[in-house]
Formats: sequence, C-alpha cells, structure tokens
Amino acid sequence: MLTERQRLILNAIIDDYIRSAEPVGSRSISKRNEVAFSPATIRNEMSDLEDLGFLEQPHTSAGRIPSHKGYRYYVDHLVKLGDISKHELDVLKLFFAERIQEIEQVIQHAASILSNLTNYTSIVLGPEVFTTTLRHLQLLPLGDDTAVAIIVTNTGHVENKTVKLPSGIQAGELEKVVNLLNQKLAGVPLLHLKSKLHSEIGEEMSRYVSGYEELLGMLEGVFVNDPQSRVHLSGTTNMLAQPEFKDVDKVKTILDLFEETPTWVKMFHSAPEGIQVRIGTENNMEAINSCSLITATYTLEGQNLGTIGILGPTRMDYAKVISLMDVLSKDLALLMGRFYK
Repeated sequence: MLTERQRLILNAIIDDYIRSAEPVGSRSISKRNEVAFSPATIRNEMSDLEDLGFLEQPHTSAGRIPSHKGYRYYVDHLVKLGDISKHELDVLKLFFAERIQEIEQVIQHAASILSNLTNYTSIVLGPEVFTTTLRHLQLLPLGDDTAVAIIVTNTGHVENKTVKLPSGIQAGELEKVVNLLNQKLAGVPLLHLKSKLHSEIGEEMSRYVSGYEELLGMLEGVFVNDPQSRVHLSGTTNMLAQPEFKDVDKVKTILDLFEETPTWVKMFHSAPEGIQVRIGTENNMEAINSCSLITATYTLEGQNLGTIGILGPTRMDYAKVISLMDVLSKDLALLMGRFYK
C-alpha cells in the first residue's frame, strides 16, 4: 500500500511523463503547486517507488519513468477522468447528428474520429455477424450466364456480387428461386444463411430447377460472410509520431500486426463488457508489449454489438482516452438503435 505522499508523487511523475516523454526528476516535481515537498524528500520517495517496482530509471538518467506496474496503479487508483473539450464535444455531437445510411459507414467514421481526437491508432469491431439479418435478395441477369446478386441487410448495408449462373437456367426459374429465398430467408442472420440453404431451401428448390445443385453452390458463394470485414482501423501510422517508437523494427512489428485482421477479431470478440485497459505485457502479445490497449464495448438492449479500441504507447493520456471512449461507446449504442429497430 502506498502512502498518500507516494501516491501524490507517483501521480505527478506519470502526469509529467505523459506530457513530456522525458524522464522526470525530483526538481521538476518539487515545482508543482500540489507537491509541497523538498527535492531531497521527493528523491527519497522516488527511490522507494523504484524499489517497489512503480518507477524505472532509464540508463544513467537522474530522472525516472513509470513502469507498467506504475501505470497500472495510476489507472486503477489515481487517474482523474478528464473533461472533454468543447471541440471534442462538438465533433462527437456532429457524429451523432449525421444521418448515415449504412452501418459500415458509422463504424468507419467512429474509427476516424477516435484516431483524430487522440492521435493514436483506433480499431473498431463492427456489429456481430449474428445480429445482422437478410432483408432482401435480388438476382439480376446481366447476360446468358452471369447475374448480379444484390444483398440488402436489416442495417441498410447493400452488397453486390457478380455470379456465374448455372447453364440452361431460365429467367422464370430464377424468379421463382429468388421469391423462395426471400420468403424463407428474410430475417435470418447472415451467419446461418448457408446452413439454411441446405436444410430448408434445397429440397424445395429442386421443384423449380433441374440443376439445382449447381445453383445451390452459386448461392453459397453469394452468402459468404467474412467477419474480418467488420474490423476498421484508423491512424495506423500515428505510432510513427510517438518518440517511443523511433526504433524502425519495433514500429514495423506493430504495423505488421495491423494487417492481421483475425487477431483483432479474436481479441476484441472476447473483450469484457465496459471499458478495459491493458498495459504492456498484459496484452499477451509480444508485438504490443510496449503499448497500451483500451477497449470499450457498445451494447443495445443488453446485447454486445461490437468493440472500439485505442492502441498507443504506455505513455498514453489515459484520462482523455477513457473519457472519449466512454462517450463514443454510448453514442454508438444509440446510433445502432436506428438500424436495429
């Protein structure tokens, strides 16, 4: 348990280091109005905090920097959530006021706002695939053997795919199949469309189309849903502006990780509800052991729809980021209500 004086000094050191990215000495701490201790007293406390594992002394510098343990204590016990500036509030209000027609645009815009307001990298996991259902399907012939499949979801998302039609299928047969699909599959989660094709559609389709097996194969391709497409990143190069990442190899490892979409899907899919802060090695991923990851889930009627995240150095402005993510995650939940009425 830290004494009140140690807590005050640790808080001051972390605040200074977040702002300056330079090791913090006792003299600079003694000049702060809220720290009424002599430099000698502060040095002694800093030495004790280092012995306890809350501070580190880089190289031969006289100053100290926070350790991962120090940051954890700061986040759990000391951080004061910051007031959001008028500019930040205006940006968030504008985001909520926009009439965006597709859910993917909402997610992309949220990612962009987060990275711009924090100058870190944002990662947003869109709504879970099991909450998105088929609203309508069309198959429009383009020629004798090709057609465009148009999928419309309950969120307003429209996706077009060009497909090759089975040889010999007639326009009348195609129309009957489309009607059957819309009758049977409207309201079915995208995740279950392929299984429904075989369990409920195949046998009935055989009454309308002689080569229905080939048509089923084509429809399987139409209903492929890639959960990786639900991940949106913004500000991936913001790491380059952080003094901690002057090491090109370290930055390259992190940038390479941004390309590994399944990793983020897995990590965010298992994120606990609410706001979570993982510091350094708590991320259990070597590539981001020098980073902090803050995540926040957004929900609708108790159901987890997705997760937003900020990745930055451990020297992150935790108060600002947590405050912004708290507001934005609530705004996202309200926005999603428009699509999931």
